[in-house]
Amino acid sequence: MSNSGTILIIDDEVQIRRLLEITLSANGYKICEASSGQEGLVQAATMQPVLIILDLGLPDTDGLDILRRLREWYQKPVIILSVRNSEEDIVKALDIGANDYLTKPFRTGELLARIRVAIRQSQGIGENPVLTFGNLSIDLASHTVHKKEELIKLTSTEFSLLALLARNEGRVLTHQYILKEIWGFGYIEQTQYLRVFVAQLRKKIEDNPAKPILLNTESGIGYRFGS
Repeated sequence: MSNSGTILIIDDEVQIRRLLEITLSANGYKICEASSGQEGLVQAATMQPVLIILDLGLPDTDGLDILRRLREWYQKPVIILSVRNSEEDIVKALDIGANDYLTKPFRTGELLARIRVAIRQSQGIGENPVLTFGNLSIDLASHTVHKKEELIKLTSTEFSLLALLARNEGRVLTHQYILKEIWGFGYIEQTQYLRVFVAQLRKKIEDNPAKPILLNTESGIGYRFGS
């Protein structure tokens, strides 16, 4: 399998770095490593990686601080890989600018899938006027949605919500981020409001709204479109 670009691993655990090096190298990625936050910032600037895997428990500074500093200039994907699994930490990291968040121990197959999605999005691959997911097609230009070639009637708000989630396929979007993007800052605490619209969308686009395949809930955090 051939992939292009370098992935930077910022993690102080030697065993984790070795595991990631073996896994990612076997899948065609080049690897560079850093065992501290400061070293990671230097490597990010000099190596220009296509993606960064960042641990939060670093020896010199908190990983969230490194993420904030990276997001001052680094625009490519950052995936958090951490033992911290509280909703507060996950939401904070995503709101600061992480593209995804996986907790240790992790499944390498899932990490590779998340990496592929994040890199594809950052390269603009698939930014087509029509997004297709199985039998569902979303036309971003005409603001229309078809399921099995049948037109699905959505309100303008429902379409905006669906388009936001679909354009970020595979990425967790927090409640606050979605509410801010669709309704504005005045609504960032109205999570119940968002649940109502997601429920309405599921009834219209999911084969089984009770067991959604496309609009997935990340409990206490937000929503992910697709796997």
